Amino acid sequence: MTRNNYQILFCILILPIFFSCTGKKDNKKISASDNDSNKIVTKPDSSSIYKTNKPAFHYHFVKKKEWQSKKDSFEGAAHLDILAAINRVDKTHLKWMDSILVPNDFTKPLKDYLPFPDSIGLLGDVTKIIFFSYPAQIFAAYEKGKLILTGPTNMGRKSKQTPEGLFFTNWKAIKTRSTINNSWILNWNFNVHNRLGVGFHEYALPGYPASHSCMRLWASDAKYLYHWADQWILKENKLEAQGTPVIVFGKYPFGKTRPWNHLVNNPDTLTISIDSINNIIKPYLEKILEKQSQRTSVVLAKSNLPTLPLSNLP
Repeated sequence: MTRNNYQILFCILILPIFFSCTGKKDNKKISASDNDSNKIVTKPDSSSIYKTNKPAFHYHFVKKKEWQSKKDSFEGAAHLDILAAINRVDKTHLKWMDSILVPNDFTKPLKDYLPFPDSIGLLGDVTKIIFFSYPAQIFAAYEKGKLILTGPTNMGRKSKQTPEGLFFTNWKAIKTRSTINNSWILNWNFNVHNRLGVGFHEYALPGYPASHSCMRLWASDAKYLYHWADQWILKENKLEAQGTPVIVFGKYPFGKTRPWNHLVNNPDTLTISIDSINNIIKPYLEKILEKQSQRTSVVLAKSNLPTLPLSNLP
């Protein structure tokens, strides 16, 4: 057999093996992508950081006179919630604004207009957790990695910024007075930093970081979190178990355009991707699970009350 014939025979034998191998790799890649939308991709394409399965919206500004003349379009309860959340205000301040940010579609649930993902696989073992995004001025609460509540917040002003990092809910009060100004009534207050007096509660949302370090919320959201989150467990004034973990993250661009106003030019500008939220969680996950396990042990120990022997029963 000539040299050329050997070369032809070699190609005939090796090509099926080559295509078979590449085909298996492609099939495996497609299968992994289809079955796990939260899987971290090692080398994502340039657009994958925004893939959170949220619908696409477009935004524009509407002047006060224009949107007030369209009360039939904007006065529905669901519409007002969406408009207030998008503009990071409460409904009272919404009516005072000179212009408002408006989406092209009001038919989706509120969570779809806000940046946190619907689920986070990394949090599958975390019973409860709350996030506060400083740049987005949005909070989100998760149970076992599933989003259960999200909405607007107004956090600490430039001179009194909300501290970043991992905290835990401590004590709570349906109504209390601010330690800074006794005339300020804080409803549905839940403390997360006892020494600094930082917590989340119901208060006015003007549409920008305006508080003295606390995280302001709508009354409905503050009331929900008040009943949903767990208090610390104390014994003789000593901490036995932590409450619900709270993560505050990101930097707010004080003195610059409010970040959500950029949604007009880039609807994905504030989207919190799975990759980015995973990177925020990872440094704290071990501690969160450790404190969660400790709390479970304390709760179980308290529930194992002594029982009377049968002979002592009446």
